[in-house]
Amino acid sequence: MALMSLCWCLGAALALFCGSPWPQVHSALAPENEVPLRPTTWFPEGKITSVTLPKGRTRRLYFTLKKKAPSMSVTVSPCDLPIEWSLAARTLKDKPLKSLQWSTKKSIPEVWWRAPGTEQKMHSFTGNAVNTYRGPSFPQASIYILRLRSKQQNTRATVYLHEGLGPSGAFPLLPADPRVLTLGVGMTSVTLSWAPSASVTSLPQTQKSYDYCVLVNSQRNYPSLCAAQEGTGKKKEQKEEQTEKRRRVTVWPILKEWWWQQWDSYPEPQSPPSSLADEYADLQCACQGTESVCTVSELLPDTRYYFDVFVIDRLNGTSAAYKGTLARTHEEARAAVVALREGELRWVTFRDRESHSEQFFSFRPRASQQSGLLTLQSCGGGEKVKATVSSKGQVLTSQPVGGDLVHIWLQGSPSYLIHLEREGTTTDPALPGGLMASVKMQTSSAYHRRGVPSLPSTLQIKSFNRLRGCNSVTLAWMGTEERSLYCVYRRKLGEREAEAGGASALTAPCLGPESRSDTERVLCKYFQELNPRRAVTTAVIGGLEPGMAYVFDVYLMRRWGIPIKYASKMVKTRKEC
Repeated sequence: MALMSLCWCLGAALALFCGSPWPQVHSALAPENEVPLRPTTWFPEGKITSVTLPKGRTRRLYFTLKKKAPSMSVTVSPCDLPIEWSLAARTLKDKPLKSLQWSTKKSIPEVWWRAPGTEQKMHSFTGNAVNTYRGPSFPQASIYILRLRSKQQNTRATVYLHEGLGPSGAFPLLPADPRVLTLGVGMTSVTLSWAPSASVTSLPQTQKSYDYCVLVNSQRNYPSLCAAQEGTGKKKEQKEEQTEKRRRVTVWPILKEWWWQQWDSYPEPQSPPSSLADEYADLQCACQGTESVCTVSELLPDTRYYFDVFVIDRLNGTSAAYKGTLARTHEEARAAVVALREGELRWVTFRDRESHSEQFFSFRPRASQQSGLLTLQSCGGGEKVKATVSSKGQVLTSQPVGGDLVHIWLQGSPSYLIHLEREGTTTDPALPGGLMASVKMQTSSAYHRRGVPSLPSTLQIKSFNRLRGCNSVTLAWMGTEERSLYCVYRRKLGEREAEAGGASALTAPCLGPESRSDTERVLCKYFQELNPRRAVTTAVIGGLEPGMAYVFDVYLMRRWGIPIKYASKMVKTRKEC
């Protein structure tokens, strides 16, 4: 045992005295059993390599060139986020021995990187755009080092090495002006155009290995398909919720957060490589066609959209992005809102023959208490009209409008929006001008009122046979407890009209005193009775001709709302008295 220890000590001393048998380059290296500290990766030529970039960590890729390669190009495509990358050529002072490279557990790039030598920086770039270095090779360079780093968060990038002059052919070529232009903007569609790619135009018509893809979204423009894919993955759950919600509230169920324009006029393209299909699976994209003009439809009105165009090489599984654009679709045509004046009597007509029509009006009461009265009456035979009153975006009331007067009390708002909506296509030939539908409307400010005005208990006119003479008749009608003005109009009928019972001479219920001639008015009187049961007033109408038939109309004239017309009454004077 003592002899063995003595031999070991002598061997160690001899080694120290004579020096190490390893070359000087190994003096800086760790022992043979050291595991590599940094993962190292060879960067192959002519192959697209995907690199994962953890936040704040520098990834290194190494490659060497053939001795006869006069030039090279390195293309780095960030997925979405901006990254920093640089290219350097390292020249070793002394190349490691082959026996060293195979005996150590370190990888060859790390041995060369750790060995003494000089490094020359060739290119650097910061951003999220695709960037390419093109230049001559360094004959004295022992190894090239590509460094990539992401400062914001984890991301991805693809790198591609090409040896030799000219383009690599792995990526589609973009035109000199890669902008996407907007040819036309509509309410639900946008027409785009872009300069053709030289990769597409240089191919024979029989070879269709390139496609244009149009992507539209409401978020932002994307610099690459990878960025669009990343954005879709992050918003996948939100997109499903928004899609479901949009299907419930819009008439465009086809529109989704992402829309890919397809050209149906082109034949079905060949099946892309499995890697390309897998890469675009999240986008649900089916890109085909080589036309450089596209109309994107099924959009929402008055909405900003971002448009991106990509040219895709299906054989190599690569793509190039044009410079995207944005456009806002036109807003929907809104119906004009007509302001109503104080006490204005307005006829609202629907002349078109569509099954659905609407009109909008606004009213602003004068008084400080912000109250008013809206009175409506339909003048058609059977059309359906609905009145909706809203204020500050909230619906206050919605009521149907018919032949009877409709009173709507307005209170509590400085302005009101009145929406009249017609449903149906009934034509009333008895109306002036053959109107399709007509509504009589009046708005008045209510200064001291607490509610809608009272109406008579009945709108029938009664005549007394015992008080009927050759030159006069006596009429009676019900009034109200409010002081109001009552006006009586008369019209003499011809023999034919009288024989027919005067049905054709009866005045339409909605026609008021404004439609009558002043020569037909025979008297106006004020009347008021606090007891509604006793609110009966009479009038003796004289100056009539014996044996003639007359139609009498009574109108209740009020400060508030539309005048109320009583039912027409036909009375015939006596021939002999």
